[in-house]
Amino acid sequence: MNTPSQPTLTEVRKWPATVSVTEAARAIGCSRAHLYERVKRGDSPVKTISLGTRHVVITADLVRLLAGEAPKAPQEGTEAA
Repeated sequence: MNTPSQPTLTEVRKWPATVSVTEAARAIGCSRAHLYERVKRGDSPVKTISLGTRHVVITADLVRLLAGEAPKAPQEGTEAA
């Protein structure tokens, strides 16, 4: 089985607004199962959106993580996800 290589930050910046947990895990360099477990525990390093039983990762947050930028603080008057 041929495993796809880890994408570069430039490639990730070109991704759609949201991506699967599998794609995000590949970009981060961890297993899909590990990232799903972190999402389930509520300590994922990237923001996710729940769509029923499915989760997607917000690409802009993934880019911030990979670029080594600090996470954005929630805006006043909004709830943290």
